[in-house]
Amino acid sequence: MPLRLNPTFRDRLDSADRSLVGLWACAGSPLVAEILAGSGVDWLLIDMEHSANTLDTVLAQLQAVAAYPVTPVVRVPYGDDVILKQVLDLGAQNVLVPMVSTAKQARELVAGVRYPPHGRRGVGSALSRSARWNRVDGYLQDADAHVSLFVQVESTEAVENAAAIAAVDGIDGIFVGPADLAASLGVLGQQTHPDVIAAVERTFDAVRAAGKPVGVNAFDPAAADAYIDGGAGFIAVAADVSLLARGSEALAARFTPTPPATERASY
Repeated sequence: MPLRLNPTFRDRLDSADRSLVGLWACAGSPLVAEILAGSGVDWLLIDMEHSANTLDTVLAQLQAVAAYPVTPVVRVPYGDDVILKQVLDLGAQNVLVPMVSTAKQARELVAGVRYPPHGRRGVGSALSRSARWNRVDGYLQDADAHVSLFVQVESTEAVENAAAIAAVDGIDGIFVGPADLAASLGVLGQQTHPDVIAAVERTFDAVRAAGKPVGVNAFDPAAADAYIDGGAGFIAVAADVSLLARGSEALAARFTPTPPATERASY
C-alpha cells in the first residue's frame, strides 16, 4: 500500500488561523526532541547552523518526532546543494536556510531543492527516506508538493531586499533572525533594540505584501507577544538548551545560598 507523507510547513501555515508557535532543537538528542514534540507546540526547528547536529542526529530526531502532531523544520548550516540534497533525502520536508540577502540567492536555493528540469537536486529516491524508499507513489513527479523552503532575513541588506526575496517562486516564507540583524545594525546582542524591532516590522510588511508568511525568533515573551500581535505567521519562543539553562539557573537561585559579595569577588 502506498505511503503518504505529512503536510509541509507551508501547508500548515496556509491552513492556520493563528501564529504557529515553535521551539528550537539544538541539543542533538532524539530524546530531547521527542520531549519537545509532545509539549503541544506546533513546530520544531532542528538546527544544524549553531548546534552540534549532524546528518545522523537530524535523522534520529526526524524519526523520534514523527509520531507526534508537530512539524519539524531543519535549518541547514548554509545554502549548499550538497547539504540540501542530503537533508532532503533524510526525509526532511521543510528546510530553513540562514543568511539569505538577495533574490538571486533565493532563486539558487529553490533550484537546489527541486529536481530537474526545474532545479539541480540529485535523484536518489530509491535509496532514501524522503520517498520512503520509493514507497511514496509519484514522489519524483510530486516532490515540490512534499517540500517547503524557507529562508532567513538576518542583515540590513536582506531587510532592504525582503520583498524581492519573498516574491521568488518556490520561497514559501521568510524567517527573521533578530540576533544577526542586531549585529548588522551595530547593536550586537540587543535583539529588542528599537532599531532591530523597526527592521523586523519593515520585513513583516514587505513579506506579507508579497503574499508570503513571515516568522521571527523571539525568546523574550513580551517581544514574542508583540510580534504575534504584529502579524507573525510563525514564531520560535525558546530552545531546548535555553529552557534547560534558564530552568536550572532558576532552581539554583531558589535553593542554593548566594555567597557574600566579597566571597564572590575572590573567585
